Amino acid sequence: MLINLTEYFEVQGKHAEIEVPYEAKTFNDGFKDYDIKSRENLKLSIDNIGDGKLEIKGNMNVVLAGECSRCLEPVDVPVSLSFEISVVKPDGYHEIDEDEQYFMNGYELDAETLIDNEMIMSLPMKVLCKETCKGLCPVCGKNRNLGECGCDTF
Repeated sequence: MLINLTEYFEVQGKHAEIEVPYEAKTFNDGFKDYDIKSRENLKLSIDNIGDGKLEIKGNMNVVLAGECSRCLEPVDVPVSLSFEISVVKPDGYHEIDEDEQYFMNGYELDAETLIDNEMIMSLPMKVLCKETCKGLCPVCGKNRNLGECGCDTF
C-alpha cells in the first residue's frame, strides 16, 4: 500500500491520523514464511515538524502462526509494532539518506515495506511454546513435554 505524503509536506504543523490496511496473508523474515493469523490496521500519526520533515509514529498488532524452536509444536507468535520515523521531503534541497528512507519512493511511503521491516525487528529471536519447553529427544525425536521416552540422553 502506497501512501502519498505530498499534502503533509505542504503545511507546517499539519497533523493527521490515518489507518492503513495490511492485507498480506504471509510474512517472510528472510529465513522462514509465517502465515498471518490476525492483524489490525496500521495506525499512523503524521506530523509536519517543519524544515521539510515529517515525523511519523505507527503501531499495529499482528499474530503469526509459528512453531516452537524446541519441540516444533504450532504456536501463535504475537508481534506488537510501535515505531517513530522521520521522513525528509524529496525536493532536492534536503539531504536524504536512502538507507534510512528505504520505504520511500519520492513522496510515496510504501507501508508494506515499512511494516515488514518493523516486524523483522520485532520478532523474538527464538519462538517457544513456553519457557519450560523440554524440546524433542535427540535420540528418538519424541516430544519430551508429553512424557519421557526412556532414551539415554546426556
